[in-house]
Amino acid sequence: MPTSSELKDRIQAALPGADVAVEDLTGGGDHFRAEVVSDRFDGLTRIQQHKLVYDVFGAEIGGPIHALSIKTSTPGGAQ
Repeated sequence: MPTSSELKDRIQAALPGADVAVEDLTGGGDHFRAEVVSDRFDGLTRIQQHKLVYDVFGAEIGGPIHALSIKTSTPGGAQ
């Protein structure tokens, strides 16, 4: 099972400079929440932003990573 730290590292590798926080919601290594702040999201719709993050994991979503909740924003839009 993947860990929060592994998911965070993979997102940061795919989106250099991103501020990433990943939480294991159940402690079982299959339900996660990720908050990602990146200037790469500037000008993208929310769906496009989420797709960038989901694409990091490909077929793992729905498999080893059963659920991944994502919150994305740009540095200027972070709350």
